Amino acid sequence: MRLIGSAADVRVTNIAVNDRELQPKGLFAALPGHHDHGARHVDHAIAAGAVAVLTDEAGVALLPTSGLPILVAADPRAVLGAIASRIYGTDQKHPLMFGVTGTNGKTSTVHLLDAMLEQLGIRAGRSSTADRRSGQTIVASRLTSPEAPEMHALLARMNEDGVVAAALEVSAQALSHHRVDGAEFDVAGFTNLSHDHMDEFGSMSVYLDAKLRLFTPAHSRRGVILLDSAAGVEIRDRAQVPVVTVTSNPEATADWHIDVVEITTAHTRFILTGPTGQTLTCSIPLIGTHMAADAGLAIVMLVESGIDFDRISDALDGGVRVVIPGRMNRVSGADGPLVYTDFSHTPDSIDKALAALRSVTPGLLVAIIGADGEKDHTKRAPMGRAAARGADVVIVNDHHQRFEDPAVIRNALLAGARETNNTRVFDVPDPSEAIRAAIGMTQTGDTILWVGPGLSDHRIVRGVNVPYAPFRDARAALTEAGWV
Repeated sequence: MRLIGSAADVRVTNIAVNDRELQPKGLFAALPGHHDHGARHVDHAIAAGAVAVLTDEAGVALLPTSGLPILVAADPRAVLGAIASRIYGTDQKHPLMFGVTGTNGKTSTVHLLDAMLEQLGIRAGRSSTADRRSGQTIVASRLTSPEAPEMHALLARMNEDGVVAAALEVSAQALSHHRVDGAEFDVAGFTNLSHDHMDEFGSMSVYLDAKLRLFTPAHSRRGVILLDSAAGVEIRDRAQVPVVTVTSNPEATADWHIDVVEITTAHTRFILTGPTGQTLTCSIPLIGTHMAADAGLAIVMLVESGIDFDRISDALDGGVRVVIPGRMNRVSGADGPLVYTDFSHTPDSIDKALAALRSVTPGLLVAIIGADGEKDHTKRAPMGRAAARGADVVIVNDHHQRFEDPAVIRNALLAGARETNNTRVFDVPDPSEAIRAAIGMTQTGDTILWVGPGLSDHRIVRGVNVPYAPFRDARAALTEAGWV
């Protein structure tokens, strides 16, 4: 790294990669992007109060003459975390850190950790796909894992708010793009690995290697590995930090075992058994063995952080009080079909969500499914197959098409779904018509799972956020059908 100009009298109090988020006395990180370079926006950063710039050699050539000192790095992202932690003081002080990675279950596990910590009387914070929380302040998320400057700013805010422990989602992109650099997690957790993000990683082995980085001394002190997917064994064997294992598979060998004893439409109850025979019975207001696995992972992570097992057992005796935004959110009331919206967007998560609902559905199980445009197209047919394997009826609709032809997206989903001969499959492009078609063919005892939208309030169509709230529209459709 080299310095152009003099920084002797420069004092930096904040750092940002987006010129619109920079504050006075800020360091503007002008990074290369897929379609643009941050150096082209330095004038806006100066107007916002930038006093210095971090960029690469290509950025130097694009920067206007400003007189600001310029830090030049071959890979600016690789030094962002260390610089941000120094600016915000998180290299000296930060909460007890829990990091969760995996394809599915990261958000659930983070929110479960957050809720459990609060029930233990420990002031907690979180960063998830759904939101960021420090004390009583909650803001919406834009990325599963924020850029390094935003993450360290959040940790600094947590320090100010008296947060003692923080649970953070850690995506594969965060690990490969240095977003969690400068942060050492006291306990790292692994949920599972399944088909996703092939548009970025290209192969499952490269994708796994990205996740594995969390279990190295550069990022964590110890780990807890859920062995419910085949990748769990590889993560366990290749981890470079001490790890313990947990599973809900009765055939698997692990340090901790999760035994589900009851699943209803209101809760899942399970028993967690430890390596010395200690047991804990817990209830979560979530449906399915996969949700119990996430809860068991969270509990073992708490144990590995040094919190006494009996203290955890006492705190969770009445069940975990948690709401996970966008995950199996129930729309329906006491009468009529059960209707849920869910954020599932991978074959594995669709498979597990439908299996959970099948266990509590005596009648018809209907899946409404869409897929993101301009995202991993290789998972679309497998998503359709997963929906058809788990449901009696599959209705394919449009989701976030972005700039892609929505018919191309639907046709891939339909092709996968139609491979299962005993499942009825319908193509209903309009989401509003799709939910009404589903409700029209169901009654009390039946269940509808609307896959993809979660609690979103818009659809992305040709770069425009078109207002549309599936959760509210599903509620309106139930009312129109006569269900309270």
